[in-house]
Amino acid sequence: MKHLERLMTAVMRETGASAGLLYLLPPGERTLWLAIAAGIPERITAPVDRVSVDSVSPVPDAMRQGHLVWRSSRERVARHYPRLGLTVPYDFMLAAAPFISDTAVRGGVALLWPVKHPPQLSAHQREAITMFCENVVTLLERSDGRGSPLLPPAEPVHLLSQGKEADHAWALAALQCAERLPFGCCALDLEGRITFINSAGTDLVDSDDVSLTGARLFEVLPWLRTPVSGDSYRAAVVTRRPTSFTAVRPPDTPLRFELYPDDSGISVHIAPTTQTTQTVSALPSGEPTDAMALYHLMHLAATLTEALSVQDVTAAIREQIVPAFEAQGMVLMRAEEDRLHLLGHQGYSTEFLSRFDDTPLTADTPITHSLLAGEPTFFSTFADLQRTYPDAPRYEARSAWAFLPLTVSGRLIGSLVLSFDEPRPFPPARRALLSSVTGLIAEALDRACLYDTKHALAHSLQSSLLPHTLPRIDGLEAAARYRPGGRGMDIGGDFYDLIRVPPTATAAIGDVQGHNAAAAALMGQVRTAVHAHATVGTSPGELLTRTNRLLTDLDADLFASCLIANLDLDHHRARLASAGHPPPLLRHPDGHTDVLRPPPGLLLGIDPDIDYPTTDTSLSPGAVLVLYTDGLVEIPGTDIDDTTNALAQHLAENPCLNLDDLADDLIRHAQRSAPRHDDIALLLLRPTR
Repeated sequence: MKHLERLMTAVMRETGASAGLLYLLPPGERTLWLAIAAGIPERITAPVDRVSVDSVSPVPDAMRQGHLVWRSSRERVARHYPRLGLTVPYDFMLAAAPFISDTAVRGGVALLWPVKHPPQLSAHQREAITMFCENVVTLLERSDGRGSPLLPPAEPVHLLSQGKEADHAWALAALQCAERLPFGCCALDLEGRITFINSAGTDLVDSDDVSLTGARLFEVLPWLRTPVSGDSYRAAVVTRRPTSFTAVRPPDTPLRFELYPDDSGISVHIAPTTQTTQTVSALPSGEPTDAMALYHLMHLAATLTEALSVQDVTAAIREQIVPAFEAQGMVLMRAEEDRLHLLGHQGYSTEFLSRFDDTPLTADTPITHSLLAGEPTFFSTFADLQRTYPDAPRYEARSAWAFLPLTVSGRLIGSLVLSFDEPRPFPPARRALLSSVTGLIAEALDRACLYDTKHALAHSLQSSLLPHTLPRIDGLEAAARYRPGGRGMDIGGDFYDLIRVPPTATAAIGDVQGHNAAAAALMGQVRTAVHAHATVGTSPGELLTRTNRLLTDLDADLFASCLIANLDLDHHRARLASAGHPPPLLRHPDGHTDVLRPPPGLLLGIDPDIDYPTTDTSLSPGAVLVLYTDGLVEIPGTDIDDTTNALAQHLAENPCLNLDDLADDLIRHAQRSAPRHDDIALLLLRPTR
């Protein structure tokens, strides 16, 4: 990791970037891990420590496009990345670039500059970023070659500048100068901790330098725990531009805070003011709100708008709610058929929670009572909980609880429970904040449950339209795989089939345009037609011709690609015909692999009068014929011939001892190469005699 840190420091210096985030993609995962953050503190990067490769954000965007992306203004950032624009609504410029090796996309980097930067990157900056990405890839590949892959740490490394060293005389002169000033001044590091405050400053905030030094300014003074003060601090750190705000020191002294940031920290000017129009008011209870909690909740709101499944909602709660309220435990449950079912948890053992799964709503528990009453319930100590529920079990040393009902328009959706190791008061401001959060979660969970139901239905429909098993054919090994696309209903038009036609066998693979129920339904009709024609021994070209007429007669307004392979196992030959389908691969017994290119023909469903020629090729015992849909080789921005040749090269290097293992390996190869959003169908065939 030290090598990566040095590379990150160098690219920051070469490009003049004020902040940088380096993400790595662990093998087999679809979530980027933040490995290094430079020039930006942990409390600001926490909500983006993990980023899905499918999300609409800078580094995944660069990974999908396969090259550096540049966003030269806040407006452009918001336009391309709405979530980022909502949660970080500040002025900055941004570049993101991927780490691409010969075989996979390994992660990427995002670099930030203040808006005083020119509107375009210079040639030197682009070259420095390109060289940085190449060096990172080289480092990752060398680590792989040594058998010790470079994986992201459990917690990201934060590189923060410490500023220039000063000799004793200089430091003493600076201290005396600050002490002579009639207004308050203090210095913060980028984490917001006070490293110095002069006497005028301590007098103005009504505190002393001993209790302030080393503490976070916006935490140690309760009247500064406001959304605007926290937002001013974050804006100063992210944009490296001066910000200011006004706050009222109790009981009625307005103070103006001006923040002047650079790469090493923030200088703060504090002075009395008569201006109160920007004063941050507290909630009606008179208690200040927690700025960092609100910051996490902004991210939660933005994350929930993108959450599709129950798993997505659970992850959002785990990553945003738990740190926002500094909880040690979280339990999410769903109400269904008058019972509560466990959906997700953190900070608890599965054994402890198993007793609560499938709890009837009539049970005498704080969770059910809170849900049925539609009101949150808070217990500040274990004694408080025991007084109301003497038999309530206690997990380890948990000492405070918040039971939050999740309802939408009066409907019971579920319950969220937060628990804390230390006794904790729940003042009205904190209760109001927690209660408002549950509304967002309830709506997101309701949508996610509906999505998961549709997803299960789609999966059931897809499964019913594909072969449950492949037929056993003497002298032929076969293996097949289907992987749905990344988003939506996870249903599409990809299909495969293997038909016994003694003394031959016919294999088919195809892809109907679209990713919805209509595409799946048409796929079922196309597969049925192919199967029927193949059963009576129709040649591959004639089979496609007849299926094409059927598809045009249906007038479905959808097109389909298809490849037919008739295998003559006795004479070791294969006859092929293609309707605009990706070319099959043939791995010979000695390992060398060919990309077979039968005449591609026109897609099915366009012209009813088109004919499809049949070509002939040898198929030796032990050779592997690979049929696939374009999801296996298609990467946006990359020539499909290049990815097809790369797949053929990978196939040639595989020992191919077991077809099932080979099928899984080819799927993994595709998913390692780049994030996949299209369906994948794969059919492998190997004559054995």
